[in-house]
Amino acid sequence: MCQLLSHLRLRLINYESVLPYSMLGVAGGAAPGLIILAFERAIREMSLLWGDTGDGFEGLPMWMLLLLPTLGAITLGALCALLAPADRETGIVRVLSRMHSHCGALPLRNAVLQCVGGTFSLATGQSGGRKGPGMHPGGAIYSFFGQWLRLPNNSLRTLIACGTAGGIAAAFNTPLAAVLFAMEVIVAEYTVISFIPVLLPAVSASAVSHSLASGASLFELPALQLNSLLEFPYLILLGLCCGISAFLFIRISSLCARLSDDPIVLRFSAAGLVTGCLALAVPEILGVGDDTLERALQGKLALWTLVSIVLCKLFSRAVSIRAGMPVGIIGPSLLIGACLGAVLGEVGFALQPELASDPPLYAVIGMGAAMAAILNAPLAAVLAIVEMTQHLNISMAAMLAIVTATLTNIGLFGQRSAHQTLLHQLQRTVPQEPLNQMLHRINVRATMDSRVVRVPVLLQRRGMHPLLERRPTWCLVAQDGTDLSLISGKELLQCLDQFSGKSEAFDLTSAPIRRWTVAHVPIQATLHQAMDTMRDNAVEAVYGYARSPRTGKRILHGINTREAVETFAWSQMLREDS
Repeated sequence: MCQLLSHLRLRLINYESVLPYSMLGVAGGAAPGLIILAFERAIREMSLLWGDTGDGFEGLPMWMLLLLPTLGAITLGALCALLAPADRETGIVRVLSRMHSHCGALPLRNAVLQCVGGTFSLATGQSGGRKGPGMHPGGAIYSFFGQWLRLPNNSLRTLIACGTAGGIAAAFNTPLAAVLFAMEVIVAEYTVISFIPVLLPAVSASAVSHSLASGASLFELPALQLNSLLEFPYLILLGLCCGISAFLFIRISSLCARLSDDPIVLRFSAAGLVTGCLALAVPEILGVGDDTLERALQGKLALWTLVSIVLCKLFSRAVSIRAGMPVGIIGPSLLIGACLGAVLGEVGFALQPELASDPPLYAVIGMGAAMAAILNAPLAAVLAIVEMTQHLNISMAAMLAIVTATLTNIGLFGQRSAHQTLLHQLQRTVPQEPLNQMLHRINVRATMDSRVVRVPVLLQRRGMHPLLERRPTWCLVAQDGTDLSLISGKELLQCLDQFSGKSEAFDLTSAPIRRWTVAHVPIQATLHQAMDTMRDNAVEAVYGYARSPRTGKRILHGINTREAVETFAWSQMLREDS
């Protein structure tokens, strides 16, 4: 078994090892689907405690519409205050932060908070989605799986993409859109090699969720079809409105940034109070809102109700996300877009009934446009609409509105996506340049020179002969168990050849040899981690090590110099460009 794991680790060093990555993806494919099912069941069971029978929160008395989200937020804030600040962060922001600052090591504590806190939040009426929280735990399970097997850190990126894709696929029954979302938002790159391993867990999780949920479809919609190409300008208007709503959503969230310095109890209480006050006027904004979304898609909501839902949901969710509530953002974006689309569909149908398509068509397209603009994931949004509705013939119209909405948000207003804006305000850089992406996905052993030995500062005569026979490229100078510097093996051998041999030991501190400053990284590290270590410690090289399973001491594996890494990186970039 140990030999098999060692062979697997060596195979995963190569980013292009599709078969091992695919096997790992399939191995945990059912986990995200089971998490989503358990998450949805827990929300339903907890909602029964305060009288929600599945018809939403609209039937609750007025006093409860205010107190339920407010007291729920205060309670959740008090419980989260007992946790360390690093353990409170959840969602896409947490996943992206750990992928770039901790090489994809996602702690399970945050994932547990995402599940438990998300269940309590949504059951008490906080404005959010139940689908998004499946992404974080799904990625965390795959990350923990990779850490437990001590796989190379570069493999954790692909494993997290597998988990996040599985979570979204299970929530929406949209495996293709989930894969594209993982590529667009989580990994932020498109490679054919990375698509194949991520596809398999997405299909597995979707199959598990679909079969155990009795195969029920997410939405029941009539046949949808665009009546005329003359509606294209109206679709552009729909995309423009969704782009503006995305801008307002992100802008309101940014304006609430000063809440970040307040105690978590105060932040959560403010978000719960805002949600409760708005619910007094529009109770449809409470909770997940799947029932409201379905009624909007079927044209069962009045025009003023649709407008009110858009405004109140946009404001309440923007405040909640900035407060740090452990709920999803995908569900609210779909509801906002559906209501916007339904408004424009009703108005268009009233003005030009012989020309306009049915309002549900615009509601469906609005869902994709708002999701794409808020998350900056246009390709995933297009496929999500097609897969959720099973209407391929609306893809052209959906693409037009989705592209318009995305361009409005990022081009006209110069706005990042919601999660990128939050990362920027938290002063966490997530570089997405091709060079940084490449360094993240390559293990240190790709450029490591293994012809290295550890030598003491005072080299005894009996240790010189093995050294002369091995003729290493590098020698790591150590004293009393501490690694001091790195020297060239060739230069050391030249000094030893000139050593007169009058004494029993050769003092390396007095030898006229150039010394490289050095730090250490684990053998699982990526090239990006090696470069960060060299930069943070102001050294010229790093040595890779593995822990001895018996003694726990560091076993020397090889040397990476800054020059070697930079030369390899640029050669890889030139090869990919050609």
